[in-house]
Amino acid sequence: MCGITGIVSSAHPASVELLVRMRDTLRHRGPDDAGLWRSPDGVVGLAHRRLAIIDLSPAGHQPMMDASGCLQIVFNGEIYNFQNLRRDLEGKGHRFGSASDTEVILAAYQQWGTDCVKYLNGMFAFALYDHSRQLVFVARDRAGEKPLFYRHSAGQFAFASELKTLMANPAMPRVLDQCALDYYLAAGYVPGQLCLLQGVRKLPPAHALTYEPGRDRLDVWGYWEVPPPAIDEATTTDDLLLELEALLRDAVKGQLMADVPIGILLSGGLDSSLVTAFAAEASSRPVKTFTISFPGHGTYDEAPHARLVAQHFATDHLELEAEPASVDLLPVLARQYDEPIGDSSMVPTYLVSRLVRQHATVALGGDGGDELFGGYPWYNELYRLESWRRRLPRPVRSVLAASAARVMPVGLAGRKFLLRLGMPGPSSLGGVMLFDDWSRRMLRGRTGLNGGAHEASWPLPFQPGRSQLQTAQAVDLTTYLPDDILAKVDRASMLSSLEVRAPWLDYRIIEFAFRRVPDHLKATATARKILPRMLAARVLPPGLDLRRKQGFSVPIETWFRGEWGRYLSSVLTEADPALFDQRFIARLIRHQRRGYTTNGDRLFALAMFELWRREYRVAVAA
Repeated sequence: MCGITGIVSSAHPASVELLVRMRDTLRHRGPDDAGLWRSPDGVVGLAHRRLAIIDLSPAGHQPMMDASGCLQIVFNGEIYNFQNLRRDLEGKGHRFGSASDTEVILAAYQQWGTDCVKYLNGMFAFALYDHSRQLVFVARDRAGEKPLFYRHSAGQFAFASELKTLMANPAMPRVLDQCALDYYLAAGYVPGQLCLLQGVRKLPPAHALTYEPGRDRLDVWGYWEVPPPAIDEATTTDDLLLELEALLRDAVKGQLMADVPIGILLSGGLDSSLVTAFAAEASSRPVKTFTISFPGHGTYDEAPHARLVAQHFATDHLELEAEPASVDLLPVLARQYDEPIGDSSMVPTYLVSRLVRQHATVALGGDGGDELFGGYPWYNELYRLESWRRRLPRPVRSVLAASAARVMPVGLAGRKFLLRLGMPGPSSLGGVMLFDDWSRRMLRGRTGLNGGAHEASWPLPFQPGRSQLQTAQAVDLTTYLPDDILAKVDRASMLSSLEVRAPWLDYRIIEFAFRRVPDHLKATATARKILPRMLAARVLPPGLDLRRKQGFSVPIETWFRGEWGRYLSSVLTEADPALFDQRFIARLIRHQRRGYTTNGDRLFALAMFELWRREYRVAVAA
């Protein structure tokens, strides 16, 4: 795990001083080493911060050059199949001077060109300069575990692992993208290629790009997509169960590869518990497991469940007892989340990452299982919505939704369901909804800025034969997972210089889940994650509650009654009136304090945006 950045420009070559300044904004991502390379003509500059995981020797230093001197690469991530790839490439005549996976990417590019990404199984973002072709090749992994921001303007292309790195260039304007803000308000994250800063883009998961500085030409394309279903009716549930077990076991075993200590982020939930089971099986010594507890907070306290799993598999287990986190932590997280997300679970994720880093450099987590196998409550809701749509004519549903939007306060129980009831089928598939269209207009419309809120419509990856459940899962896999969940984990863990891996996101498991597993083994109106629960019943300890869904979360509604509520309220009362209607915000706060709405997550998301805007001095308009 590392931090990468670079500037490519034939018109305005970057100075070494600027490259060093940008590189060192990523020190937390790579405290072990730093490197910089600049082409003799100054057109290309690449910089790197290293967190040494595999091949700790100086041979793993980056930027790394191939033996011919024609290729230079900076790489963030891990390639789990690099040893098999290396053997294949050696059979084709390639020779290696290190034991690192970085060098294998260089050889794979020499062998297959830009198609090399199709051979890589791992989490990655890298940039490779090909001197012979005079182009830069950039790619991001299939699930979007590793981030990549870029900016192409005025004959210059710049990229970085984090947005703050691009902002280290004083010439870069910091102006809010209004359309991206509406997406953020709708869901608490900015999806796809959009970014909250005008002129900046994110390279989407499973995408690559090339930039030719001589022609100032940028080409972006997708090299992989979520596969369509191809259900084999002859395949039995037992067959699928055995296949899932074999795939997950192999993914966990492959991701235990490292030359540094490894641990498991054990929430006590289904996904991380299964990862723990297979890690314990593959390890010759007790694996280290870590969890965070919230004593006295009921279902938010996962520690007893994690403890049961740890005892069953005889792990070396550590718990962090979390009192309400000091509000002093929030500006720190706003600085680190340089494109904000509104997910309050960033707090326990950072706290447990800080704990783990005292004992390990790499941790395995359970992310991805919900998106692949139907683990979220809104998947059950799809069936309930469809049942009500069949009973009620469309005009009646529209009236109910419109009335709910205008009469029911934001955050009141049942309001969201009625709103979705009135949406067309495809529009109701997205899971997270912070501010719906009506409440965004109330929040922003009175400011007169751009005439109010935009329509935040998620791209729906429809394919022939894909059900509503499969489409909803594909939306979550390609937006919510990379732009909220994985971004949350990446920024929180890397602030502690901890690498977090996700065995469930091995692309073979993704393809298995979407291509081969039927809906009735994922989610129904009353059950979720059905196939993984069958696997859990085989390998996890008896007595573990396999039906609950919590993970690393905070009791934000409770915390809001104390210091958190006072702090978030003070931040929001000082928010820029050119962006948000203060009367609407005051109403949200008042309803929250009186206890008849649940708006803690909405107020947290608004406050984190405002803290970010202040920290990075982002202008509302150019």
